[in-house]
Amino acid sequence: MYNSSHTIAGNLLLTVVVGLFLGFIIGYPGWTLALALILWGIYQVRQFKRLQQWLMREDHTDVPESNGYWGELFDEISRDQKRQLQRAQSLRKVIHRFQQSSAALSDAIVIIDAQNHLEWWNRAAEKLLGMKAQTDRGRSVMNLLRDPRFVRYYRKSQYDDPLQLTSPVHKDSVLEYRITRFGDGDRILVARDITRLKQLEQTRQDFVANASHELRTPLTVIRGYLETFLDQDLPRPMLRGLSQMENQSRRMENLVADLLLLSRLETSAHVSDELPVPIHSMIARIREDALVLGQDKDQTIDMDLQESSALLGQESEIYSAISNLVFNAVRYTPAGGKIQLRWWTDKEGGHFAVKDNGPGIDSIHLPRLQERFYRVDESRSSDSGGTGLGLAIVKHVMLRHGGKLTISSQLDKGSTFTCHFPHELVIPAAAREKAQ
Repeated sequence: MYNSSHTIAGNLLLTVVVGLFLGFIIGYPGWTLALALILWGIYQVRQFKRLQQWLMREDHTDVPESNGYWGELFDEISRDQKRQLQRAQSLRKVIHRFQQSSAALSDAIVIIDAQNHLEWWNRAAEKLLGMKAQTDRGRSVMNLLRDPRFVRYYRKSQYDDPLQLTSPVHKDSVLEYRITRFGDGDRILVARDITRLKQLEQTRQDFVANASHELRTPLTVIRGYLETFLDQDLPRPMLRGLSQMENQSRRMENLVADLLLLSRLETSAHVSDELPVPIHSMIARIREDALVLGQDKDQTIDMDLQESSALLGQESEIYSAISNLVFNAVRYTPAGGKIQLRWWTDKEGGHFAVKDNGPGIDSIHLPRLQERFYRVDESRSSDSGGTGLGLAIVKHVMLRHGGKLTISSQLDKGSTFTCHFPHELVIPAAAREKAQ
């Protein structure tokens, strides 16, 4: 802004000097000086009122004409307003371009303020989420998307993983929700239609399930005949071959069973019913089975179970996840090793950990350890009788319960596998006993 303080002071000083000079000439310096200052003040007020009236007008193109510092001030304000107008027009163009580009996207984009109110969305959001500009602007996002799983995901404020739910508008469509924070508590919600991907995934799952089911019957027949032959008095070389065939057929049956279980887990992203799970007795029962499995290894399996809390979920799935982790520890921990089973709760939720002092796993394998059929050591896994699907099953069980599996390991020091359940599934032990 133009700074005219020195010019105004100079003009005032000149007025005083002229007034005194004329006053001394006519013999009334005081009255002349006062009259000069009054006239100078009237001029300043008049110019100020012109500036005020001009600023209050909508059209600022007609700049008031004036001389001296008031003219310079009018011109400087006019130039500044033109610069502001150019910046505003440039910003409007950017916003218009953003709206055009976002409207062209097939993904729904929703901007949510810090109070969880809907601020803006594109046309795809109206199609996929059913938003209406006339009624939904300013509403809470949780009043529009009322699925309890979305509300839980939104309130959890941990958006590393996306959420997949049925579209609130089209029940045959599946949407993937991603939320990103920005600004001071604001959020951007992006919803993508993944119906086609889910259909392809379902086709793959159906194929695996059907193939596994069809393999079950011939494997049962083959194993039955092998067991019958092994009971006969046959030459030793033939018995050795039949014994290996029987072991491999048993392994194939376990593989088919795991494939069927994994296929069933993949059919739905969430459990249908959350019922009280006797987690303490379940872990104790799995420990007894683990001692039988490793009876030739003389291993020590300790338990540390917090008794003040229990768990909600699908009992059969949680049993499968925990037993897979414990039995893996038994298989890969050498003779005389120690295994610790621990259950505890905190403000984050419930946690079950299996810790062993086995050979450990190199860190390069940890990111892929939960993939299907991924093996750290092919020969060691084959000798243990594993199917390569155990950790994949655990991963999907945890995903269906809104939790996750974490793995930490060091070579020659052992490994720790931990299941983390959300706090919504943790209940007091008294509540579980009452429910039962």
